[in-house]
Amino acid sequence: MLHSSSRWRPVRVAISIGLVALLAACQTATQKPGSRQIAAQASLSTPVQSAPLVADVQPAPVEPVAYAPPAVQVRGHSEFVMDMASGAELSSENADQPRYPASLTKMMTLYLLFEELEAGRMNLSSPLKVSAHAASKPPARLGLKAGSTITVDDAVHALAVKSANDVAVTIAENISGTETAFARKMTAKARALGLTRTHYVNASGLYDPGQVTTARDMAKLGRALKLRFPQYARFFKLQSFTYNGRTYPSTNNLLGKVAGVDGLKTGYISQSGYNLVATANRGGRQRLVVVMGGKTEGARDKEVTQLLESSF
Repeated sequence: MLHSSSRWRPVRVAISIGLVALLAACQTATQKPGSRQIAAQASLSTPVQSAPLVADVQPAPVEPVAYAPPAVQVRGHSEFVMDMASGAELSSENADQPRYPASLTKMMTLYLLFEELEAGRMNLSSPLKVSAHAASKPPARLGLKAGSTITVDDAVHALAVKSANDVAVTIAENISGTETAFARKMTAKARALGLTRTHYVNASGLYDPGQVTTARDMAKLGRALKLRFPQYARFFKLQSFTYNGRTYPSTNNLLGKVAGVDGLKTGYISQSGYNLVATANRGGRQRLVVVMGGKTEGARDKEVTQLLESSF
């Protein structure tokens, strides 16, 4: 029969061993920063020696954030009136609400084309090759054939007067290779010009849920287009142009009808309603008016006219 002290000896030995192990573990934790991460991984059956130190862990690559277009009110109404000389806002309504630009988009397409002319990479006689993709665009268009060419001069006329979708895509592809690449360039230029709520997906303005803007941004773009490239302002004053024996009237109905109006660009798709950026000069004072979401072409034109009259 064992003595009581002999009976507890194995227990004391076990406790002593446990205390030694505990002290060793504490010393290890004190000596090795990052031991919490190692212990946590060891608990998942990962050998301690194979667990990487925190300093060695490489961060996962950051994926680019996909553009999430805002909710756009179909045919939502907006207006903006600007003094062209100063850029000051004279009046506005829903000027920062997201809208579909429709063919107001072509102001940016022309802006980038004018930059190519300014840089000497193209001139007004340069031929632009037409792709099957460009030729397939729906009206409004000139009906260009795949494999044909159109001069830069005719292309500018076609956008400023006719608002031709096939020509807009032709310009985009000849500058950037693809329309998608050109749209990225358009968005980058929008940011450079202070258009903070504008995003482009195509060069024509045909409907895409990701192609959005605001009346304020379109006013900024219209002003930049006229002031940066005054040598091309004549294109926006034309009431018609002729191509391949056919004459096309301007989509801007105010030219020649409302005093002082000298441009700029119309736009329409079913989701946007009737849009117009109009510029006018009276007695040395210059105004720019944007109306988006007009219910009809006539209603839009009447509203723009009224805003112009009240702004002078």
